Amino acid sequence: MAHILSLISYIYYDNSPIFAALYRMKKTFITNLILVLTLNLSIKPFWILGIDRAVQNQVGKFEYGVYSALLSFTFIFSIILDLGITNFNNRNIAQNTHLLSKHFSRIVILKLTLALAYLAICALVGFSIGYDARRMKLLLILCFMMFLVSFILYLRSNISGMHLFKTDSLLSAMDRMIGIAICAPFIWGHFLAHNIDIMDYVYIQTSAYFLVALIAFIIVVRKAGFIKFEWTRAFSLMILKKSFPFAILVMLMSFYNRIDQVMLERLMHDNGAETGIYAQAFRLLDATNMIAMLAAGLLLPIFARMLKLKDSVESLVKTSYTLLFALAIVIASGCCFYADDIMQMLYKGSSTDIAETAMVFRVLMCCFMGTTTQYVFGTLLTANGNLKQMNIIAACGMAVNVTANLILIPHFHALGAAITSLMTQLLVPGLQIFVAQKIFKFNIIPKMMLTLLIFLVGVLGLAFFSTRLTSGMHLDWKISFVAFVAASGVWALTAGVINVKSLLKAVKLG
Repeated sequence: MAHILSLISYIYYDNSPIFAALYRMKKTFITNLILVLTLNLSIKPFWILGIDRAVQNQVGKFEYGVYSALLSFTFIFSIILDLGITNFNNRNIAQNTHLLSKHFSRIVILKLTLALAYLAICALVGFSIGYDARRMKLLLILCFMMFLVSFILYLRSNISGMHLFKTDSLLSAMDRMIGIAICAPFIWGHFLAHNIDIMDYVYIQTSAYFLVALIAFIIVVRKAGFIKFEWTRAFSLMILKKSFPFAILVMLMSFYNRIDQVMLERLMHDNGAETGIYAQAFRLLDATNMIAMLAAGLLLPIFARMLKLKDSVESLVKTSYTLLFALAIVIASGCCFYADDIMQMLYKGSSTDIAETAMVFRVLMCCFMGTTTQYVFGTLLTANGNLKQMNIIAACGMAVNVTANLILIPHFHALGAAITSLMTQLLVPGLQIFVAQKIFKFNIIPKMMLTLLIFLVGVLGLAFFSTRLTSGMHLDWKISFVAFVAASGVWALTAGVINVKSLLKAVKLG
């Protein structure tokens, strides 16, 4: 009798209008996640591991270390460019699409005004902390590039807010496509009389972002209809007031995510050597974080619309988090066990430098599991408007990060910054899960976490066994690594982490 009741419940569950709507939301997330990952995993890894790595190998760790520290500096103050407008706008347009035309014409002027303030503040702070003329020139160009990045993100928030995810996915990869097309001939075709330098590299990136910003602007203007740009003080103050909690959140998160390299460059006084080592190790984490960040870009407007309609988000949280965290487990475990091989493949340098980079790399890649958690539960809390709780958590993360960096960097250098980052990425997502559970009272958390823990233990075993194959059978480590990834995929199906039937049903349901 129990089996019959379960079957009836299952049939009703799948065919009721409520759960059909939930499956449609799953379909929206999964199909567009596949598209955005296909585009970005085809393009951005080549940029990071091909173009960006080649530039660092050509210019050297000292020169690249300075560039990396200045880029992180511009990230920290980039909140001035936006003040939370993009996150607020994404959520707002997803829930009130008809406001696009009214808001767009006024927000563009507000963004340009904020850009001038950002440029002035970055220049003032850079001068006050002792940047020389060469660093200041590079900093100002990077500031303009960061403005273009911020403007593109704002334009894309309108596009994703209207659920035009395919267009948004294309734009998310377009800047790197253009950058590769321009950069590759200079790096490998020797179009310049000299090796590409940091200034050439920054100019190329800036040109690529400018073209994407122009394309995205044209798309939004066409969707919004007639646009009359105007400055309205009352409207600007209203937008800034509503977006202020988002601004505080982004600022705090920028600090604890980007302050490591700035503090390394300022505390070590080694002309950027340790910062260059950290940048080498951070590169792959930056690439993998892109996966979770792109997923969050899809989840925010979906969560926002579901919450407005009072639909349950529990099923989508389970699906998205399980998929992303399982992927994070495989990537982090593989990178930890194969760190030395990966670093030797990617970079030039002495065995001592490679060994130090590999150690930093191991610690940083463990952060990926934390950032993945943040991009799901943090996005959910943001979509629900729980910004007070999010800001308190982010403030805790920033306090721990800055304090630990001040203590650890002088003693452990780049490794100290990596350990600090890991500490922060354990604390912040843990608090976010706690708050989300308290607010939404999910029934899935204990079982989901147990499943992922079992999966983690299995993946670690597979990684250990695959490295023994490399040494015992004298296999190329790349073959063992691919075998490890394949075996992890089979283990994900066996452990129930990936439910193929549920995914196919979500994709097929229209």
